[in-house]
Amino acid sequence: MRIVVVGAGMAGVQTAVALRDQGHEGEVLLLGAEPHQPYDRPPLSKDVLLGKAEHSRFDIDFPGRGIELLLGRRATGLDPVRRVLGTDGGELEYDRLVLATGARPVALPGQSARRHLLRTHDDAVALKGALRPGARIVVVGAGWIGAEAATVARRLGCEVTVVEAAPVPLAGALPAEITEGMRGWYAEAGVELRTGAAVGGIVDGDVRLEGDPGATVLLTDGTELGADAVVVGIGARPDTGWLDGSGIVLDDRGAIAADDRLRTSAEGVLAVGDCASFPSARYRTRLMVHHWDNAVQGARVAAANALGGEQQYDPVPYFWSEQFGRMVQYAGHHRPGDTLLRRGDPEAADWSALWLRDGVPVALLTVDRPRDLVQGRRLLERRTPLDPVLAADPAVQLKAAVRA
Repeated sequence: MRIVVVGAGMAGVQTAVALRDQGHEGEVLLLGAEPHQPYDRPPLSKDVLLGKAEHSRFDIDFPGRGIELLLGRRATGLDPVRRVLGTDGGELEYDRLVLATGARPVALPGQSARRHLLRTHDDAVALKGALRPGARIVVVGAGWIGAEAATVARRLGCEVTVVEAAPVPLAGALPAEITEGMRGWYAEAGVELRTGAAVGGIVDGDVRLEGDPGATVLLTDGTELGADAVVVGIGARPDTGWLDGSGIVLDDRGAIAADDRLRTSAEGVLAVGDCASFPSARYRTRLMVHHWDNAVQGARVAAANALGGEQQYDPVPYFWSEQFGRMVQYAGHHRPGDTLLRRGDPEAADWSALWLRDGVPVALLTVDRPRDLVQGRRLLERRTPLDPVLAADPAVQLKAAVRA
């Protein structure tokens, strides 16, 4: 049985490896759009930019594992009736197909030689060359990737300004009463944070300095920010446009609408990672999780079910972000209406926040509180009811806040 995996990022690589680990003896073909050996993405915004590592390639012997790499080859279409995958290098027949094409970063309109995204190895190499001491760096977006890019730029001695259209950082991920306290992190690091500042465009050449080879970031209020480099981190969308006409059902966000076994609407086709969403019985909603842990966990389930299994996928989502000298970690999934408990002052060095639904924890955010994270993840997994008074006391361990 030939199994083709489309996408050589974390989800695709881990699926291919898991197929071998779970006993598949047939062909495994791993298709990657980039020419590079498969690599891990999180180090790009950390060690690679900082110069601590030249690359983040996976330490996997693909030929030794019987995994055939088809690199520099992009998927262009799919005929699930014929079980044929179209690529820019010709058609590939398959018996089972796993879609792991990830997500594409959202770009600002227009073109500029000074504009940088941070998604691929080539993106990181190009940006690294621009992060020189004294360079003027404008980061568009105060989300997770924007905060990490600003952190690295400051560590390398750049002058950094972050512009965010929302009134607070991380507006799309966390409530304002939590993220407002993070504003001070930017000032503390010497980063100028401009919230409520929408970008109208980027043009090459600084209109304030004749002959300057940089760029100008044009804000919609008329402000002009000179920059030697502009980093755009305003989100990502599932890379699923190539599936047009295939009959594969997408959800309202453009993600492949997988079921709770990560199967798509087409027989023999599964989807995992950033390109897919799945129904969560735990959270009673459809989740689309663009984070490393989802790619790793989902890959094992996708591999098992590609081999005929019936494993249900319903994880407690988890991710982390290193920014401004802090380790920020989040587990679970909260929504408006959940009860928010603060464990400590957001202005303090370490603190956490907990969301309850009917007394049961559904999500946890920690800032430099690893014990809260470890204990909280267990409580989330087990759906253990908590005493809200005890759970809100940062001096009480979360495992001691279990409702009697």
